[in-house]
Amino acid sequence: MHFAGRVWRLLVGVKDALVLIFMLLFFAALFAILTARPSPAAVRDGALLVELDGVIVEERSEVDPIAALLASSAPMAEYQSRDLVRALDAAAKDDRITAVVLDLERFLGAGQVHLQEVGEALDRVRAAEKPVLAYATAYTDDAMLLAAHASEVWVDPLGGAVIAGPGGERPYYGALLEKLKVNARIYKVGEYKSAVEPYSRSDMSEPARENYGALYGALWEEYVANVKKARPAADIERITSDPVGWIQAARGDLATAAKQAGLVDKLGTKEEFDQRVVELVGEDDWSEQPGAFPSTPLNAWLEDNPAPTSGKPIGVITIAGEIVDGEAGPGTAGGDRIAELLDEALTQDLAGLVVRVDSPGGSVMASERIRTAILRQKARGIPVAVSMANLAASGGYWVSTPADRIFAEPETITGSIGIFAVIPTFERAAAEWGVSSDGVRTSPLSGQPDLIGGFTPEVDAMIQATVENGYEDFLERVGNSRKLSRDQVDRIGQGRVWDGGTARQIGLVDQYGGMDDALAWVAQQAKLGDGWHARYLGASRSSYDTLLRSWLIDDAETGGGTDPVAVIALRERAVLGQVESDVDRLLGVKGMQAYCLECPAARGAVRPSGETRGWLTALLTAIAR
Repeated sequence: MHFAGRVWRLLVGVKDALVLIFMLLFFAALFAILTARPSPAAVRDGALLVELDGVIVEERSEVDPIAALLASSAPMAEYQSRDLVRALDAAAKDDRITAVVLDLERFLGAGQVHLQEVGEALDRVRAAEKPVLAYATAYTDDAMLLAAHASEVWVDPLGGAVIAGPGGERPYYGALLEKLKVNARIYKVGEYKSAVEPYSRSDMSEPARENYGALYGALWEEYVANVKKARPAADIERITSDPVGWIQAARGDLATAAKQAGLVDKLGTKEEFDQRVVELVGEDDWSEQPGAFPSTPLNAWLEDNPAPTSGKPIGVITIAGEIVDGEAGPGTAGGDRIAELLDEALTQDLAGLVVRVDSPGGSVMASERIRTAILRQKARGIPVAVSMANLAASGGYWVSTPADRIFAEPETITGSIGIFAVIPTFERAAAEWGVSSDGVRTSPLSGQPDLIGGFTPEVDAMIQATVENGYEDFLERVGNSRKLSRDQVDRIGQGRVWDGGTARQIGLVDQYGGMDDALAWVAQQAKLGDGWHARYLGASRSSYDTLLRSWLIDDAETGGGTDPVAVIALRERAVLGQVESDVDRLLGVKGMQAYCLECPAARGAVRPSGETRGWLTALLTAIAR
């Protein structure tokens, strides 16, 4: 009995300890939820501090709590382009903000359209006679396009700035799959539908090379024109035509070379940069840190300047990321989720609809589900416009076909009208290891598909016919939308990808313009005058997402800026991400795809290094404080 009593006391002690721990966790979580939103008191007279420690996106993804628990580092920070534009426009008009500080130390990139949108907002700040100061240790293409709009561009003396231009190489697996004796069975329509080439070739085909040479050339021309317009002194020709001579002329000093080429204005440490900001906005009386200046962080400024909600609502549905079957997203365009949002909005008194597309496409079935949901909105008799951001290709164009009017920017990548499917089989590899298959069939389709024994000719023919039929459906939808014949669409289709300028010339796009232009057009068609606002469908965020984002991202110890060599090494990680995506596309369970695999996605999909830190670690850290 004495032993049993001790065991009982031990169990009671364990129970009490667990109750105490869970009570502490509960109250810590409750406190974090209540304090997760930025306080309006954080808004101060002085500078608006825009620290871009991640990527600019069309739609911010939701933090997965399970993935966050198991993660080896904090999720990458994401900043919605429309939020940045709203913040900067508010700063241009508000007397409390006397300058904008653009911290690009850990900026990882964005699509060209988003960069241009934010850059134009920075121009409006400068037009209001408020200085914009940018700082980074190393500027790459994306950061340089943003910084070009600043009135003063600073770089660390140990850093630099390099412009490389779009394009590059990608992995091809044809020879590897041949060595492994894996058959990548490819079914496609479109001479230029190069999404499947990495699985069948060891190099790029000539049609694909010609297509992407023209595309990248157009994007490069737009990039150079935008940088030169914002920063006329920039000698981009010198940098890109003879980069070695340019660096050697500065004796290998990248920072000095950047200044000589007009990319930056001043060389200085972060402390010297902060002191320059102090000269413009004054010292921070609340801080004892040297060089501190009064500033308002971006999140607090956004909280203090909410989006307008007066007047009639114009619905905005965002289709961002790969289009997939199911409920995925935000940040990924789950067909079921987006269709449900559109159908829920049928009960709302929307004056019109804008479909914002920033997607390389994906599942044909999910794209069709979204398209039909948009048509149900259109059947109400409201005007529908599509606003294309960086990408509206393949499935991204499929979902654009219901529009009354399509808006795009010159830098938008669109088209890629084509269908494909890829299915691996392993009969040769199995035979190499002595594995075979045998049995009895009652028809040519019995036991198919057979990954070990291979597909019968009848199965191959059926899949190819299905893909070809899907292509005809694609042509029909585009033809009906753009008032073009089947043959006219086929000539501009075949999987070919177009820049926004060319797409407008061939009739895939109606006019140049961004999100504001599309909204204004819908308001005009609905005869709303000035009494309207944009209502983003499904834009509200859950409490746990706000909480996890606050713990894992805002509180992450990401370290200081990296030098140009480290930036190049960081970019190499993108290759591993590309390989992982390619393997998933080959081995994953996917149906017919309307996807633009070669489209240059928004750069910056590279996770910064960080320590192992799941959300449970962050919670315990918060309690320990």
